[in-house]
Amino acid sequence: MSGALANRRVLVTAGPTYEDIDPVRFIGNRSSGKMGFAIAEAAAARGASVVLVAGPVSLATPAGVERVDVRSAAQMREAVLARLPVDVYISAAAVADYTPADTAEQKIKKGAGAMTLELVPTVDILAEVAAHGQRPHLVVGFAAETSDVGRNARGKLEAKGLDMIAANRVGVAGSGFESDDNALSVYWPGGARELGPGPKTRLAGELLDLVSLRLA
Repeated sequence: MSGALANRRVLVTAGPTYEDIDPVRFIGNRSSGKMGFAIAEAAAARGASVVLVAGPVSLATPAGVERVDVRSAAQMREAVLARLPVDVYISAAAVADYTPADTAEQKIKKGAGAMTLELVPTVDILAEVAAHGQRPHLVVGFAAETSDVGRNARGKLEAKGLDMIAANRVGVAGSGFESDDNALSVYWPGGARELGPGPKTRLAGELLDLVSLRLA
């Protein structure tokens, strides 16, 4: 499949975001970035010009991929919007839904009682890209679900105006966050395909094959 995405510009996000509470604490999640990095690598192998916007992960940059490191959801949004237009946007990152309303400049000292932390919603980067004036030809989302995977994924596909969404169930052994393996249910308007279970590297290639067909 080498060359299937030749001359295409592909933008991929991967990993978690960390939303700082104070200089030593943050809100994060268990995303390892492995799926997104595998997708970036597979896209580059198919001839695409790839930019990978990565949250805080300890993974090597795939060959032939331009990497941009960010920490927070706000930084990821800024990096993504700055790199439009592209042909394909694949949002594999697990972006925080909420961030602290205020970040303390000094470490918050432990008190005797409970502490209340006010959280505010982050901007939905995926939905913003899908509605952007420089919208990519193909916008692909990811949905990490613990139940009702198909219903929830199709709901996001329609609500956010996506062209395709890859859903996986998390919280099960041998799949999802932190694992080298995964299983994806891919949906698009009028169609669906099951990928895996199998290594994330293999699933990334199979997903890119579907992307190539949709572009064609």
